[in-house]
Amino acid sequence: MSEEANLGKEEFECLEDLPGVGPAMSKRLRELGFHTVESMATATAKELAPAGIGEKKALQIIRTARSSMALSFIRADELMKMRQTVSRLTTGSKMLDELLGGGLETQTITEFFGEYGSGKSQICHQMCVNVQLASQRGGLGGGVLYIDTENTFRTERIVQMAQHLGLEPEKVIRNIVFAEAYTSDHQMFLLDNADEVIKENGIRLIIVDSLTSHFRSEYLGREMLAERQQKLNKHLHKLVRLARAFNAVAVVTNQVMSRPDIFFGNAVHPVGGHIVAHTSHTRVLLRKSARGPIRIARLVSSPYLPEGETIFKITENGIEAAVDEEKAG
Repeated sequence: MSEEANLGKEEFECLEDLPGVGPAMSKRLRELGFHTVESMATATAKELAPAGIGEKKALQIIRTARSSMALSFIRADELMKMRQTVSRLTTGSKMLDELLGGGLETQTITEFFGEYGSGKSQICHQMCVNVQLASQRGGLGGGVLYIDTENTFRTERIVQMAQHLGLEPEKVIRNIVFAEAYTSDHQMFLLDNADEVIKENGIRLIIVDSLTSHFRSEYLGREMLAERQQKLNKHLHKLVRLARAFNAVAVVTNQVMSRPDIFFGNAVHPVGGHIVAHTSHTRVLLRKSARGPIRIARLVSSPYLPEGETIFKITENGIEAAVDEEKAG
């Protein structure tokens, strides 16, 4: 079915190649954050309205972009074959990889949440290095887009991890495209305008560390909750679109909040409520252990993996497997 559907499909390299999109319109679309045919294929007519495009014409342009990307109905057996081509990125710990079904999956969002010092940013730094490894070593051979909202990114840490894996630190750092977000709107703007950067730099990993920090501090009180959740929803769906369009791994970190009304079970919950819970495909809770560098990772949500728990450690070298003695304990 899919092979027949692909016959006669026209390839479009840039926005101007799409019928009905001239230089003036493409300029307005780029100002809205649509830089590539892939981003147009996953757009909605409503999102194109600010560019002065009527709904009928917007739908026509979107359909044309989609037709070139073979976004169509397929049989489940074909979907199974497509799923077999999904790549996975190693965390650096074999046990953590096994918990995640073989590593972090492309075309989905993996969320790491936990208290301060639980290792969220450390995992992000490690992923920046690991994604540049060859596929034989668990990498994707690609670059990184890193959006930092809490000023936690450190190139010195990248150098340490790269050296441990036998990679050239200068080259690893050069393959990381970094941006610091100063507000929630700035954070959204960066991601909305990221498609061209992703395409030009061979990005295979998109990181937002942390997802909710600015939203949490700027939208205070119940009267602002609805607006905050709407923006978070839009932001996360943009991230999903980018991950799917470019076959990239998407990683977000999330803060937690205490629930004093919970007397039994876990009283710590991730920020963002149902919006983040439904959009993040894989959610991992990180906790500190009493045993120094040991961290506990609990898989709390996945589309197809069972809940489970494992341990790993954070050392000067980065994310590593816990040794047998600690594992047995």
